[in-house]
Amino acid sequence: MEKTHKIDVVSIRLVEEPPLYSSKELKNPCDVAELFQDFLKDCDREMFCILNLRTKGQVINLNVVGVGTLNSVLIHPREVFKSAILSNASNIILARNHPSGNPEPSRQDMDMTKRLAEAGRLLGIEVLDHVIVSDDRYFSFREEKLLPEYFQMDGIAAEQSFPYAKSEREKVR
Repeated sequence: MEKTHKIDVVSIRLVEEPPLYSSKELKNPCDVAELFQDFLKDCDREMFCILNLRTKGQVINLNVVGVGTLNSVLIHPREVFKSAILSNASNIILARNHPSGNPEPSRQDMDMTKRLAEAGRLLGIEVLDHVIVSDDRYFSFREEKLLPEYFQMDGIAAEQSFPYAKSEREKVR
């Protein structure tokens, strides 16, 4: 008699949670920073989120990828891109808070951003920006030209939908 082996069949799907409302359309890093400052203002630990976007920059959804400690959060590309793939996103914006009050990126933030940008390139999901918020300030990798060169999009939605102007940075509350 032949032995049979059980193979579980699974399905993967997005589960919607209550929406987050914003009075502003997200057009630049300042708008993204304001959204996340409101969303993360009461967090005493680092949180890492992504905004999943359509081709022309419209927001599909927001996903909290990880919650960490006071000064770190463990992030892996497979977790970052899971909701982007399920949402059929063409672009993403990375966002995190720094509860310390200093939005400047650490060496780990810079290395992780480069790693995620490279993973996104392989997947065909562009990382448009990584915004770090803290109190009433923010840091945008795109504004500071710290994203890899191949993410300076040629003519498509990024510059039109996210026209990052350095002067906007100081206007956050």
